[in-house]
Amino acid sequence: MKLISCNANRPLSDAIADYLDMRLTRSEVKTFADQEIFVRIDENVRGEDVFVIQSTSYPANDNLMQLLIMMDALRRASARRITAVIPYFGYARQDRKTDGRTPISAKLVANLISTAGADRVLTVDLHAGQIQGFFDIPTDNLFGGPVMVDDIKERYGKEKIIVVSPDVGGVVRARSLAKRLDDADLAIVDKRRPEAGKSEVMNIIGDVRGARCIMLDDMCDSGGTLANAAAALKEHGASSVSAYVTHGVLSGSAVERIEKSVLDELVMTDTIQPSEHALKSKNIRVLPISPLLGEAIRRIANEESVSKLFDR
Repeated sequence: MKLISCNANRPLSDAIADYLDMRLTRSEVKTFADQEIFVRIDENVRGEDVFVIQSTSYPANDNLMQLLIMMDALRRASARRITAVIPYFGYARQDRKTDGRTPISAKLVANLISTAGADRVLTVDLHAGQIQGFFDIPTDNLFGGPVMVDDIKERYGKEKIIVVSPDVGGVVRARSLAKRLDDADLAIVDKRRPEAGKSEVMNIIGDVRGARCIMLDDMCDSGGTLANAAAALKEHGASSVSAYVTHGVLSGSAVERIEKSVLDELVMTDTIQPSEHALKSKNIRVLPISPLLGEAIRRIANEESVSKLFDR
């Protein structure tokens, strides 16, 4: 097989290659003066099983186009099979019509990826699990939970831990993590808006008094949800609050918002390349996702089970 990387998160691609004891296929991805993207593959890939590594994070449209053009180049170069490895799948939050005359952009992006030449998709913690059904090709949705479980057990193994979902939609994800943490207790932050223009009222479902709360979410974008949820948990008696997320989008002033919040720390994986600001922050810590992705790539290439990665 061959590994090839676009430009969204080159350090992650290098780490995956190191895990697999391989080197990245030589390629060139550049932008012309008018912002058109050009791709050239500098090695023979005819008949090869190729894995293209590219998160569609900020700038989402540029990174998506790089992925599509790279796969088109591979298809025209007669690669035997093309797997799009998308650690962070952008546009995932647009998975349904929220109002009249609005798009379902996640489905459109899935169609584009298939049409460009992907035979398979490998991604991590989709914002909504049903997005797997948007693809008409095999799609593996890995879970970042095992990476987080090992870190939580190493740091807080002997403490009373409660896993907290920052909203009702993340309960299944939080329950799965709690089960891996020796059936830890579960709590839920219920967010309500009494009426338009009024601030959110936070209700905590579950007893968090005196406990170390571990909030779990698939991503942190502006940081507002996690910061507000942490404040509500503290008000209800939590001894400390940490947050674990798979995708550190951290747009705008998210880093400053996290630093000013009552969160002890935000722990995220490197599916998206962290900014220098995030790396320097004392409140943000990064866990490597490369071993999980590297092992999944190895199993796909060897036609082995991927789901066994999560059997415990």
